[in-house]
Amino acid sequence: MKIIQYTEEYKDDMIFMVLQAKDALGRKPGLNEDLLNIHDNYIAKGNMFWLAIDDMDRVVGCVGFSRVEGTTEAFIHRLFIKASEKRKGIGTELLRTVEDEMRSRGITISRVHLGTPREQWFESYFFYPAKGYQEYEPGYMMKML
Repeated sequence: MKIIQYTEEYKDDMIFMVLQAKDALGRKPGLNEDLLNIHDNYIAKGNMFWLAIDDMDRVVGCVGFSRVEGTTEAFIHRLFIKASEKRKGIGTELLRTVEDEMRSRGITISRVHLGTPREQWFESYFFYPAKGYQEYEPGYMMKML
């Protein structure tokens, strides 16, 4: 498995992976609009987006971040792992990649919106605290970098 910066050649595979990940959680698969144009929604704004690619050249995970203008804070977005690839360290590696990039850009606070109701996002509510994040208001967690 390798982590790469987003490229358009993986767009369809990434979208398919996200829809599968949501379906595996028992959620109605729907697509977040920002994923339809990663370049305009992340890269062109000075933010970043990464993909986890397996040995078969397939997308097995993704994550991005967007800086909060005028601050040293950023939000993590769209950390998804293909259902069959969970618990293999891919999410941890993607999170480490995004946090390292944030630090290199002078970002000191990482935030994430986990979604509600909590029952639909139960994996996130376990994953992020295990990585040092703390809830600061319902549905939101943060970590000092």
